[in-house]
Amino acid sequence: ARPRLVKIAVVGGSGVGKTALVVRFLTRRFIGDYERNAGNLYSRHIQIDGEMLAIQVQDTPGVQIHEHSLDCNEQLNRCIRWADALVIVFSITDYKSYELLSHLYHHIRQLHPGNTVPVVIVANKADLLHIKEVEPQHGLQLANMLGCTFYEVSVSENYNDVFNAFHLLCKEVSKQQTTSTPERRRTSLIPRPKSPNMQDLKRRFKQALSAKVRTVTSV
Repeated sequence: ARPRLVKIAVVGGSGVGKTALVVRFLTRRFIGDYERNAGNLYSRHIQIDGEMLAIQVQDTPGVQIHEHSLDCNEQLNRCIRWADALVIVFSITDYKSYELLSHLYHHIRQLHPGNTVPVVIVANKADLLHIKEVEPQHGLQLANMLGCTFYEVSVSENYNDVFNAFHLLCKEVSKQQTTSTPERRRTSLIPRPKSPNMQDLKRRFKQALSAKVRTVTSV
């Protein structure tokens, strides 16, 4: 049997550490500098409560507010719709990234009507207290108001807190998929694209058969 598929999208402002968060979770390693976010999709297998899960994590470009509304392109909207669960990341050193939280949360709920998609809020760069612009309790208070679980992490210093945030989402999604109908679970799987090489071989094989039939008929 194939492992259950769990799809998680990571969203937030620019420079808050989304890519570092994803890479830290998947590899346990911290890398300080990254190229401009290209929206990469990462995957790994992980065991949650004795069950092996196939986890796909979609990294996304940074979001900004434009004229009091989110500047979200269709690529980001597709990522949000695709996801079974979401992580909203902000940095305690960037107040503007904190202001994005409620806008992003409500945007997610618009794209996922029914309020069933689990959302976790992560405050990153907890080790940089000397340049903080957001008090930890402010992030917690907002998360409680929105009904989200809150984690304050330092991606550079603590792997366990990062793992716990994703672990919680995996458990929530797995629980929802277990209680959903088999038809719904099947539609949540991403169909595997056919190999272009195999398609080309099949096409050539059919052409060869057709040529053989024509030759026999003509004789």
